[in-house]
Amino acid sequence: MLMRLLLLLGLWSSLAACSLVAPKFEKPILSVVSIEMVSGNLLQQNFLVKFNIQNPNDRALPVTSLHAELNVAGERIASGVNTRAFVVPAQGATQFDMTITANMALVLLKLASHSDKHADSVEYELTGAASIDLPFLRDLPFRQNGSLPPLLQPTH
Repeated sequence: MLMRLLLLLGLWSSLAACSLVAPKFEKPILSVVSIEMVSGNLLQQNFLVKFNIQNPNDRALPVTSLHAELNVAGERIASGVNTRAFVVPAQGATQFDMTITANMALVLLKLASHSDKHADSVEYELTGAASIDLPFLRDLPFRQNGSLPPLLQPTH
């Protein structure tokens, strides 16, 4: 019985010591800086999405990949993956671009039939996650809403 008590006490002490030695880690902030349509026609559009990652920690943040999904008017219109690895410096920030390709023909028709033709912009939602190469943080999710310039120009 005494042996079990000593073993349990030793295990508890080890766990407490590990928590004192474990590094304090604040979750990085991933945000969308801008989204712009760079080219397109009725069947395919290419959007350039610029991201910013702020790392408030005293250790570098190795990002291995990123995936994103663009929704307009509640419809998923595009998704993309960036597999270029990069490192966000300790207590620093990094911006990077990602191109996503969309087929918005049906969404544009829906917007044209259900929305105000004189709207100044089109609302979007961008969601996804960055994959991080750290044992205690694997995915850094993000969600951001915003608006794009009008995709349909009203005709007079």
